[in-house]
Amino acid sequence: MITTEPNMTNLFLQLGLDAGEADIAAFILQHQLPAEVKVTTAWFWSEGQRHFLAESLKSDNDWAIVVDELNEALHSDATVQANPA
Repeated sequence: MITTEPNMTNLFLQLGLDAGEADIAAFILQHQLPAEVKVTTAWFWSEGQRHFLAESLKSDNDWAIVVDELNEALHSDATVQANPA
């Protein structure tokens, strides 16, 4: 049983990524996804990372909210392009 609090820092740790505030911001900035690419199929994830993200969303557990937040952040450029001010 995972007892780690689901938040962005712990999600990055769970994914084996650097989890400092600046590290997370840089990762999101450098890994923007086109609108048609699902977070779970992005080219930069390993199989293990992809599986964790997909299972979190599928099971709709507490991690699903944080994975969805990451998904939104990774698509922020595509959202702005689709909805210009």
